[in-house]
Amino acid sequence: MPLSLSAPVLVLNANYEPLDVCTVRRAFGLLFAGKAHLVLNGRGEVHSIDASFEIPSVIRLTYMVKRPRLRIALNRQEIFRRDEYTCQYCGQRVAHPTIDHVVPKRLGGQDTWDNLVTACAKCNARKGGRTLEEAHMHLLRPPGPPPEAALYRFRRYLAAHGEWENFLRGW
Repeated sequence: MPLSLSAPVLVLNANYEPLDVCTVRRAFGLLFAGKAHLVLNGRGEVHSIDASFEIPSVIRLTYMVKRPRLRIALNRQEIFRRDEYTCQYCGQRVAHPTIDHVVPKRLGGQDTWDNLVTACAKCNARKGGRTLEEAHMHLLRPPGPPPEAALYRFRRYLAAHGEWENFLRGW
């Protein structure tokens, strides 16, 4: 398997808290500079003329980085991701979802996590600019902000990098 320097690497804080994802190239830079340690090699080795190096899958910084908890940005993709691309009215998984305001904007509805849901085009048209009661519709689950847990934030990488799951649980 050829080495891809753009493959993702999980970066952990000194206390093993998941911080971010970087590339293999960046991870090698941190390792060679002594700013990180290899925690998990899930990809084999790379060889130079006189040395071989393990290809990192998970690295841990040697120092503690203090930063505020990341807040997940309110945007279309995150709403779809929170709702798992499922219409919140009929429960159908949607290839081309739309966004619906639970309380319509004309009635004072805001662009907030609690007022925006994923909807299929059919349900969105059926509801129109009406309230749930007026349209005789109901939500499958109440909307709200997505969890700020590391498992949610890095979930898209788990299919290809299942070995990361143990480092993401509990944060």
